[in-house]
Amino acid sequence: MIEFADVSRIFTVGEQEVSALRNINLNLAAGEYVSIMGPSGSGKSTLLNLIGLLDRPSSGIYRLDGLDVTTLDDEQQARVRREKIGFVFQFFHLVPRLSAATNIELPLILGGVPAEQRKERVAQLLQNYGLTDRAHHRPDQLSGGQRQRVAIARATIMQPAALLADEPTGNLDQTTGKEVMGLLENLVGQGVTLILVTHDPALGQRASRQLRMVDGQIVADTRNAP
Repeated sequence: MIEFADVSRIFTVGEQEVSALRNINLNLAAGEYVSIMGPSGSGKSTLLNLIGLLDRPSSGIYRLDGLDVTTLDDEQQARVRREKIGFVFQFFHLVPRLSAATNIELPLILGGVPAEQRKERVAQLLQNYGLTDRAHHRPDQLSGGQRQRVAIARATIMQPAALLADEPTGNLDQTTGKEVMGLLENLVGQGVTLILVTHDPALGQRASRQLRMVDGQIVADTRNAP
């Protein structure tokens, strides 16, 4: 599903060039559960941003479902991102002035889905994630766990093939974090590709495949026994 061929990402800082990623070669199959670990500055978030089409490589090729997405313009990439990729972040990134239901609905609105279909799909996800009684609450009226459930619902309402999670439990207590991870891992059972960036080794070991990064390179690629 996801293929990187000799992908590098170089940033210019002042007069210096910084290699955030160096010649990454990577293949991820549909339905895999992958964690990306490594120290700060190792390139984890840069790799996730490239996978999510939030950034472009400086060199190399990225194929998503066989399509070379590095050749697409910004509008084409945005459409692919909207249709195929969902995002869950540590700090939720919900729109503060909107209700939980409207936050979940946003991707459908941007995707041009008719209002009646939007209403049905939002209602179903609110029910699935135990949020029906919080549908009209704003994010500041929700607990951290409820906000992350809203974020997961929003990320999955377009039924993406891949879900990218950047430290999704980093802002939650341990019990709530376990509940959130259970929700994410349940999606893997439904065929979604889950790619998780984490600093927590115990969390990373839950994935069936672990990538470890150092200095912009993948230095280890291991799999758990079935």
